[in-house]
Amino acid sequence: MSPDDSLAALSLSEAAQAIAAGETSSREATQACLARIERHGAALHCIARLDPEAALRAADEADAALAKDGPRGPLHGVPLAHKEMFYRAGQPSACGSRILADYVPAQTSSALAGLDAAGALDIARLNMVEFALGTTGHNEITGTPRNPWNTDYITGGSSSGSAAAVAGRLVYGALGSDTGGSIRLPAACCGLIGLKPTYGRVSRAGAMPLSFTLDHIGPLTRSVADAALMLQAIAGPDPADPTTAQTPAPDYSAGLNKGVKGLRIAVPENYFYDPVDAEVAALARASLKVFEDLGATIVPVVLPKVIELANPLNVLIIAAEGAAFHARWLRERPDDYGPQTLGRLLPGLLYPATRYIEALNMRQAVMAALEESVFAKADILHTPVWTIPVPSIAESDVAANPGFMEFLTLTGHCVRPFNYTGLPAMSVPVGRTANGLPSAMQLVGRPFDEALLLQAAAAYERETSCTREAPPL
Repeated sequence: MSPDDSLAALSLSEAAQAIAAGETSSREATQACLARIERHGAALHCIARLDPEAALRAADEADAALAKDGPRGPLHGVPLAHKEMFYRAGQPSACGSRILADYVPAQTSSALAGLDAAGALDIARLNMVEFALGTTGHNEITGTPRNPWNTDYITGGSSSGSAAAVAGRLVYGALGSDTGGSIRLPAACCGLIGLKPTYGRVSRAGAMPLSFTLDHIGPLTRSVADAALMLQAIAGPDPADPTTAQTPAPDYSAGLNKGVKGLRIAVPENYFYDPVDAEVAALARASLKVFEDLGATIVPVVLPKVIELANPLNVLIIAAEGAAFHARWLRERPDDYGPQTLGRLLPGLLYPATRYIEALNMRQAVMAALEESVFAKADILHTPVWTIPVPSIAESDVAANPGFMEFLTLTGHCVRPFNYTGLPAMSVPVGRTANGLPSAMQLVGRPFDEALLLQAAAAYERETSCTREAPPL
């Protein structure tokens, strides 16, 4: 392994500690990432925009600031890159589309500003599904990112480039968005930690909107500690986004060593496992034995039938709110959309307002059902993430062909209920299926209980080293 590869293989937390201690420099870490991007970026097709000279200038500035004043924050000098939908004033942001190919925003995303304040570098923009509307990672406009574990396979979407870049050790972490699984699904495909915080925990200001009711922003990282650090930097109230919760964020790293002894973990006996492939289900269930051996109590639960509405109603809300945002372009530039994106947006123009409002109102019933059947009895809900082993790019290229909506609905079966309810949820690797691709479990908590999810995931990570294996690029 070359020195660059060794440095790039560090976790975000390890890289931050090494820079702060003077064991390496921000320039050296950035050079290591740029070397990986040069070597593997094209094969993974994950880089949308990159200015190596600007990245190195920023690294030199970080090193000079560290020498003069000490670290600016816990991520000082660490190179990150982000999904192309996070705006930075004066820099292009096409959002994986043809329509916004020349768009240059005037504002900077609040999430990026939080990472800036923590000292992180922002060195690249990453490819994504067109307008963040897809679960597999396919993009007919810009091309499809590829999975570092096997480039014939999907990364998952819509934060496709984010997952490929972080798993491929091209950068130390990345922001993604999650409206129907778009952080958790790619994280599961690529063997990463993917955290969707509670709705309102992280500001969406300055990020491309898809569905204002369902959009969430969160990190994709190579370790649980990394996810805690990134979430710390971006969480909290923001006057620019009135949907953010006004309560300050806790210290997400404080409880990572507490373990799970006495924790109650709910396992659903219906719905979440109903359409799940046996191999995927077996890996998810095996992770429960680890928790049990660590002192957690496994609590079987039966979910009421109302939970079955969460996935299709989530799809309806995305279509309606997405169509409202895209209405002018749908009228004036329909041919500039990819067929699948167009096929998902157009039905949103046809839903009656009464049906959309009913979909919004049903969230209260679904939340009440989860509280009664799960969180009155347990602290965390445990489910699979994907329903099937990670498919190849070719076999999952459903485009807008007959049956594509059924396939997309199936891929979101386990994850969309928690966009619909806004509950915090995270993807954690649990091994690999027979095709050699990663599989994952999902941990779901009460509102604003991200710290407990991180605590449980950290205990599992220590016991299994589930995040230490790197793909064989």
